Amino acid sequence: MVEDEYGGVQARYYDQYFTGVQGDLEFYVGLALEVGSPVLELGCGTGRILTRTARAGISCVGIDRSLPMLQRARRSLAVDGIADRVRIVVADMRSFSLRGRFSLATIPYRTFQHLLTPADQYRALCSIHNHLEPGGLLAFNIFEPTGLLAAYGWKGEEAAKKDIEFTDPETGDQVEVWYTRSYDPLRQLMLQELSYRPAEGADRGGPVEQARLTLRYSYRYEIEHLLQLCGFKVKALYGDFAGGGFSGTGEQVWVAQKE
Repeated sequence: MVEDEYGGVQARYYDQYFTGVQGDLEFYVGLALEVGSPVLELGCGTGRILTRTARAGISCVGIDRSLPMLQRARRSLAVDGIADRVRIVVADMRSFSLRGRFSLATIPYRTFQHLLTPADQYRALCSIHNHLEPGGLLAFNIFEPTGLLAAYGWKGEEAAKKDIEFTDPETGDQVEVWYTRSYDPLRQLMLQELSYRPAEGADRGGPVEQARLTLRYSYRYEIEHLLQLCGFKVKALYGDFAGGGFSGTGEQVWVAQKE
């Protein structure tokens, strides 16, 4: 894991830029309603999914290593009046210790990919297994790398590209996000440099702020093997959040059960 990726500008603009994968909110909230309380969300960030899960009546615990992100989550929970349903904990998913056991653990929005080595992935999955009730479920998603790497090839660093534009909720200014990507195929890493800058046509006097995102991509049978090593049985692997079959493109949406 990289220590400082979700502080500063990345935490401030997280909700505007990192808006999720189509259907993920409904999937995770629906699964929580199906399984019932209590639910553990790992890498809960600013609480996009955690807040909606609690709003649906589910008791939750959310953990994350980023204090700036959790401060934003706490504010959202207070505004919604549901802070009493949620416990927020600053913790590392590789080595956490919480009271009680959970019926469901989730790692939404590719957060599992912040575990940058197989050893880190193994430690996290074993920690999660220890916190689930017998028969408890684990659900998470990562991007399927085959199509992405086929599209981009094994290039060096890609040229800078504009991604999206959004309104700064604090100032009302328009902000552009630009990025460059590079890949480390030996360690299965995608490295992304992000640049937040005033939008073209706006007052260009504002600062350009830089951030970084490092993710490890994993293939289907790696994940399947890791889950088995850590005491899980795979119940489902979907290719999207609508329950579509996995075809080697799009997402890997995993649901596993503690054995």
